[in-house]
Formats: sequence, C-alpha cells, structure tokens
Amino acid sequence: MLRFIASVLIGCCLGLAGLPSGPVMAADEIKADVLLKGGTVHDGAGTPGRVAAVAIADGKIVAVGDSANVNAVWTIDCSGLVVCPGFIDLHNHSDRQVVKAETRLVANFLTQGCTTIVTGNCGSGPVDAAEYYSQIDEHGAGPNVAHLLPQGSLRGHVRGSGLGEASERDMQKMLDLTDKAMRDGVWGMSSGLIYVPSSYASTDELTAIAKVVAKHGGIYASHIRGEGTELLQSVEEALQIGRQADLPVHISHFKSSGRDAWGLVREAARMIAQEREQGRAVTADQYPYIASSTSLDATLLPSWARAGGRGDLIERLDSKDKGPELRKLVAESIEKKNNGDAVRIVSYSRKRQWVGRSLLDIAQAEKRQPIEIAYEIFRGGGASIVNFSMNEDDVRHIMAIDFVATASDGRAYLPGADRPHPRNYGTFPRKIGYYCLQENVLPLEAAIRSATGLPAEILGLKDRGYVRAGLAADITVFDPEALKDEATFDAPHQYSSGIRYVFVNGTPAIVAGHVTGALAGRALRKTTGAE
Repeated sequence: MLRFIASVLIGCCLGLAGLPSGPVMAADEIKADVLLKGGTVHDGAGTPGRVAAVAIADGKIVAVGDSANVNAVWTIDCSGLVVCPGFIDLHNHSDRQVVKAETRLVANFLTQGCTTIVTGNCGSGPVDAAEYYSQIDEHGAGPNVAHLLPQGSLRGHVRGSGLGEASERDMQKMLDLTDKAMRDGVWGMSSGLIYVPSSYASTDELTAIAKVVAKHGGIYASHIRGEGTELLQSVEEALQIGRQADLPVHISHFKSSGRDAWGLVREAARMIAQEREQGRAVTADQYPYIASSTSLDATLLPSWARAGGRGDLIERLDSKDKGPELRKLVAESIEKKNNGDAVRIVSYSRKRQWVGRSLLDIAQAEKRQPIEIAYEIFRGGGASIVNFSMNEDDVRHIMAIDFVATASDGRAYLPGADRPHPRNYGTFPRKIGYYCLQENVLPLEAAIRSATGLPAEILGLKDRGYVRAGLAADITVFDPEALKDEATFDAPHQYSSGIRYVFVNGTPAIVAGHVTGALAGRALRKTTGAE
C-alpha cells in the first residue's frame, strides 16, 4: 500500500511532461527491485535530459527523480550514462523468427536497445493475430511484440496471389477477417504495395479495409507503391486513404530511391507537413542508411510479372509474348542501378560464392552481362539483395524532421554466411551514436524521442515509450561515448556496442553489456472499444 501511495504521489508530480522540474520526494519509503542512479535521464518526450534516478518494481517504473527515499534491492551506478525508454522498432520483420526457439530472443535488437518490435509490416505476416500472440506468450520473447494486420497476406489468404479485383464475396471475407484481427489486438494494418499480392489491391479496396481498422482506432502503415519517381503520387494515395477512411497514416521507410528521384522525399515531407497542418495524423519512419534491402524480384521485375509464383514467372520470362517486354524492363532497371553495381547479393542458396558481390562484379568475373546473372537468379528461386539507391543528404534531412521515427526494416538474425543489411544489427546506435552524437544532425533528445515517445504515440501505446512513474519498465541505458553500430555492409553480423543495460518489463535483458537470455517480452494487444 505504501508503494502504491508513493507511486500515485510521484505520478502527480510528474504530470503530462514526464520528468519533474525538481527532485521528487515522497513521504514514505519506496521499495524497488532496481534503482538506476546517477544517469542522465531522457524521458522520451524530446525534452533535455537531466541527472535523476529511476526506480523499478514489479515490472513498472515507480519513481523518477531523487533517490533519497528509495530502498532498492539492486542499485546500478549509471554515472556518465544515458537512461531512456527502451527503443520501439515500428518496422520489423521478425514475424517468423520471434516464434522460433533459436531466434525468439531477437538478440540483435536487444543489443541495439530495443524493447518492443512491431511485426506484420509491408503487408506480410500472420493474419491470425490471436494464434500469433498466443505463440509469443506461450514461450516469451526477448522484446515485446505488437502486430499489424498484413494486407498482402490477408488478400493472399482470401484469394491467392493472382491478379484481379476482389469480388464482393472476397471483400466481405477480408473485412470480416480485419474486424476479427482488430478485436484480437492488432494495432492497425500494413500494406506492401510493391509486393505480390498486396500490390494488386486498388485504392478503393485498401480504403474499405482501412475503414474497418479505423472503427477500432487502428493505423494504416504503408510501404507505398513507389519510392522512386512515383514517390509523390504514392504518398498522395496513402494520404487519400487516410482522409477517406478517417484514420492515422504512417509511411514506412520514407525515402527517395534511385538517382533520378533524389530530392523528391523532401517534397513528399512537405506534403505530409501540409496534411498535418490540417489536423490529420500522418507520420513516417526511416532507417539511417543509403541502401535498401529486399528481393531481387521486387527490385527488378514489375509486379504483374510476379503474379502466381515462381513457376508462372519463369513461364513469362520464356514467353514469346511477354518475354521480350520483360527483358527490356529488367535491362532498363539494371542500367538505372549503375549497370548492376548498386545491387549486391545478400543471400542466394544456389551459388553462395555470389553472396556479398554486386551483379556487375559477378558478371565481369564470369564474362557475362548483369542481366544474365539476374535471369539465372530469377530461375534459381530468387535472392535477397541490398540496393545502394539513396542520397546521403536526403537521409540526413529526413531524419531531423519531428514526425519521422527511427525504424529498422530488419529482422532477428543469427550470425551466418549471408550478408544482410547492417540495419538488422545497427539501426538505433547508428542514428543516435553516429548521426546524432558524432555528426550533430539532430539533438540527443530529438534522436531519443524518434525511437521512443514518437513511435509510442504513432502506434497508440499508452503504457510505454516514456520514462514516467506508472509505465512499464522498458528501459535502455547506454554509454554515449561508446555507442556504435559495429555492423557494416561487408561484415554485418556484428552486435552494436555501448548498450550497457536493457530492461524489458522490469526484467534485465542486458546487464553490463551482456545479453542475459531472459524472455520477458510479451504480446502487446491493442484494446478496442468498437461495438
């Protein structure tokens, strides 16, 4: 009871701003499991940090401020360190990995300071949220997991991966499944409009589904239809869906992709800013790199060519009717990517010696053309790639915008022979350690907000994202002098350094820089008041 009274008193002192303006004093002793003492606390709201203590008990933050009245079982000296909310990765692809024994720890994100990941992105992932959440809760996970209903998987579940409009019956099935997913606790829906079959949905189809999501207070997160020269039209489509369905819109991995599109992302940001000025909720996220990563198919082939699966694709490649058109389109796409030099193979099971090399490099070594290498990969089952397509000045400009959150677009990994994008291991330390602390692109409080309070606000999380009494004890402690993304494009399987402590729901996930193995993360379900 004393602890409860103290928590209430402290919460009142904190108010809406989070940290108090002066020391918090409670009349009664506060009992805590852990006391983080002497660190510079950044509360996640974008306000400057200040030296304060943070007390944790029973998975909650119970006090922020003066430690004089705190009786803690374990006191950690955080002098010289930054204490902040655990990072929230709004755009993660660990849907399969987080329910597998060998990867459910998601260690490569805990070592970045992440305490919550959001799955179901780019229109891909589990459609049955109740089953997915139950799997997470049955075995636990390293971080917490919030899920979005993936529109592409939803469409595929109802009508397969073929082209064509959804019938009235198909639409009703999708709407019913959307309503069920929202009631089961997803936080909104995502689309992946360069992927099959998500890309086959019309704006009207997306809007109809979004209206169901809106009824339950969810968001619409979109990998938009084009991030190159089609960027502005693609952003406008997302904004239109938001207006017509009356729900918040979130643009995933916001960027201009391809030299001929550089600079367009700044105009797109102005479009979003104008929408926000009119009172509409529109946000975006970004990973702090100049390279993207996806499949070679999605990078070089139009979506119509990928309908129906690998067998149908190969038939089109060989077709006298469609084959020449496809070859021309692929050749043009490769030429725009520095004749294939900008496209690097991440993984390809049939020829592992190609991993880490560009299409141009492979072609030159084998005295072939880059398009022949691409076609061999298409026929051989496809490959994951990294595409160096963005402009560094655009990346820096976008990351400093106050409605742009930090997100990885990565997934859980175990180190191996492949060469994945380093964002899987280094996104958050790169944004804060390199771009903020070294390059001074944005203030530390803003960089931390982009990874904590802002994503919590975007998603609608009420109980985490800030260092405030009464909230869940998802906390990251890092050394600002040592925070570094060790992962590189040539050697990506390297854990970040400088993260000293991570607590997930009050349980230590990292202690003195070492992963504990605790699976304290749980499924985070959105509650809905819809009838």
